Amino acid sequence: MAAFSQKTDWVLRATSSMCLASALLLATASSAFSDGLFKHRDKNGVVTFSDAPVVNGQVIRTSYLSFTREPETSNPCLGMTRKQLEAKGHALNYDIVQAAEKFSVDPALLKAVARAESCFNPKAVSSAGAKGLMQLMPGTAKAMGVKNILDKQQNLIGGAQYLAAMLARYSSDKKLALAAYNAGPGNVDKYNGIPPFDETHRYIDAVNEFYEDYAPQFQP
Repeated sequence: MAAFSQKTDWVLRATSSMCLASALLLATASSAFSDGLFKHRDKNGVVTFSDAPVVNGQVIRTSYLSFTREPETSNPCLGMTRKQLEAKGHALNYDIVQAAEKFSVDPALLKAVARAESCFNPKAVSSAGAKGLMQLMPGTAKAMGVKNILDKQQNLIGGAQYLAAMLARYSSDKKLALAAYNAGPGNVDKYNGIPPFDETHRYIDAVNEFYEDYAPQFQP
């Protein structure tokens, strides 16, 4: 297992584009909203929302290959010690279990995603507009029925619901579900597997390592 410092360093590098899971490739046309969301309508009339436009069926995004990290002053992991992270995570265990049980998700996996996404900071906001513990994009939060995206319980429930949906979509393949949570299910479908984005591969590795740390906490 990688050392704590290595995992924390990954989180510091990846925070700027957390939770890109709402970028879907279902649309053929896009229209922009004032909050930075794009509305897509596919040939069947299905409407979805993402944080990037779709042109000719493809998400137009440059952050995967050349992303710029957020200023460290806005990084939710900045200055956090292992002891502080463990305390914040432990304080959330009850809420994590409640949200996980609601959607039949492994609580250790849900906690690992929350750790990778926000370092357990319920007020975290990324440069892409993702918010809260599970770094939900506003469109995703709305689709999951989240009314207050910065409420820790609602955010956890929304994240658990979305994670459960991705696990169901990919037949409980954890790596594909995590790839979809990070890069969007459209990209997973496009590449017929984990997208070739370094950030997504780092994300999956980090979540899996965090999962190994947290699994014993939720064993009977």
